[in-house]
Amino acid sequence: MSFAQSVLAPWALVMSGLLSLGVMGWCVWLRPWQPLLDDPALQHRWLAATLIVMLFWQLRAQAVDWLTLHLVFTVLMTLVFKMPLALISNLMINVAMVAIGRNDWALLGANVLVTGIVPAMVTGVVWRLVDRRLPDNLMVFLFACGFFGAALSTLVGGLSAVALILMAGTDPEAVYLAQEYARFLPLLMPSEAFITGMLLSILLVYHPNWVATFNDHRYIDSQ
Repeated sequence: MSFAQSVLAPWALVMSGLLSLGVMGWCVWLRPWQPLLDDPALQHRWLAATLIVMLFWQLRAQAVDWLTLHLVFTVLMTLVFKMPLALISNLMINVAMVAIGRNDWALLGANVLVTGIVPAMVTGVVWRLVDRRLPDNLMVFLFACGFFGAALSTLVGGLSAVALILMAGTDPEAVYLAQEYARFLPLLMPSEAFITGMLLSILLVYHPNWVATFNDHRYIDSQ
């Protein structure tokens, strides 16, 4: 779920923009480009994944002008490349959506927040809990991080978008429609969870070393 046209108050646009800018600044401070410079194969995978996700964002449902429903893939990108590179990819994709006229420039910060930062943070929390609290088991990682993590991230990301509308919506009809869309969020969760889990399972079977958050020694070799 992302915003296509602004129905948010100016203060909400500024606050979401500043918050997104701060998080992206933190990502840049971590210098995520260093692994890319050290590993040309990682460069190709990351750029290809970013392009593919951008193409998938074109498959979207838009019942109203200001809100679009589509698969996000932030969970998969976070698990495969970790949060800094995943958020940079999300920023690039959102900028591309603006450049081709899909979204307004003023909404860039809000869209990065609800489609990138919030789902990536939820994914990071789930991954940390799995890594530290649950048994070292391939299926546990797959289902907890891939399926459950994607479903939870979709729910929280959608609720964050709805919350923005409820707190700062300038159009009463948009506020009403946001409340109605919140009821459909459970219908979006299975699709994102299924596709994320399916793609993650393929990667874990054929190329586990491509998944940055997955330790094949712990989850496979030591079993």
